[in-house]
Amino acid sequence: MKKLLALLITGFLVLQGCSRTPKQANNVDEDKITIVTTIFPQYDFTRQIVKDKANVIMLLKPGAESHTYEPTPQDIKTIQEADLFIYTGGENDVWIESIFEGLEKQPHTLKLIDVVHVVEEELVEGMQHDHDHDHGHGDHDHGHKEDDHSHDDHNHSHDEHEHDEHNHSHDEHEHGDHDHNHDKKQDAPTKSNVVELTGEIDEHVWTSVVNAMTIVESITEELVELDEKNKDFYLENSKNYLEELKAVDTQIKDVVKNSKSKTVIFGDRFPFRYFADEYGLEYYAAFSGCSNDSEASAATVSFLIDKVQELQVPVVFTIELSNEKIADSIVEATNTKKLVLNSAHNVTPDEFEQGITYVDIMKQNVEVLKKALN
Repeated sequence: MKKLLALLITGFLVLQGCSRTPKQANNVDEDKITIVTTIFPQYDFTRQIVKDKANVIMLLKPGAESHTYEPTPQDIKTIQEADLFIYTGGENDVWIESIFEGLEKQPHTLKLIDVVHVVEEELVEGMQHDHDHDHGHGDHDHGHKEDDHSHDDHNHSHDEHEHDEHNHSHDEHEHGDHDHNHDKKQDAPTKSNVVELTGEIDEHVWTSVVNAMTIVESITEELVELDEKNKDFYLENSKNYLEELKAVDTQIKDVVKNSKSKTVIFGDRFPFRYFADEYGLEYYAAFSGCSNDSEASAATVSFLIDKVQELQVPVVFTIELSNEKIADSIVEATNTKKLVLNSAHNVTPDEFEQGITYVDIMKQNVEVLKKALN
């Protein structure tokens, strides 16, 4: 990884002499501020606030596996020239800190794990124990259904995708002062099926809609400081968007509250720790977090099959962009349904072109949960 980063930074320095700026390379308006994001959630949160008043770029190519993303020299140049760079932080983003060390000019940044309380990944009963937590951006085959997407010099700009505005009349989620130093891990909630904590911070903070609201507030604060002339526009959009998120949060809580079951089973990795904690769900899964493992042991698959039968669970979950092999084995043995609970790491190229949003994804999850918990 260090050798790769050194090569990338060398490539970046070569690009410094090129005539095209990152804004020109990404076909964005040079008269507007530019916000660069690593993955879909922060990309979508930002574009809901700025609308057409700023450029928003997502480095991750739609349809690509976020955990194996490797930046190109053009990506590094795009990051350096950003007015604001938003990333998650944690093990999967160690490359960012390494790149910062090699840059003369560092961009203004917002790291998501610094603005919400974080927890560790859990090992629950039956889960594969010997998985590799090295998210190491190397030659690892994740076996995803989507074709392998190379990272060329084309990033994804918000200006190409316009979205309808939404009006909701729900209670306002207030914009208060924020402590941006929430880097301490919370004590894990007591669950009867938790074997141990992994010692690794769970990075999937956005899967809790409550966390998403906190993140949106933090992004809004950064934007109004950077682009004061559009302050009122950003604040109004943020207020409306927070009401929309609050409505989705309420829908999820209502579904769980009124459901027959509070247990979900994943024949897959489990990036939903924050979601499960927020909404009071117990879970069983093949792997914790977003382990690099893609093949579960026979013992793990057998345990999940037995658990589905014991609890009479009607649905086995998989996550977006997964190869779904483990879930397929469980479904075949138990005659249950297989459904996707979408963690919104990324979206497919078609979804991206159609303008799917984080709220759209969470609303889809609401409908899926209705089937899984009843």
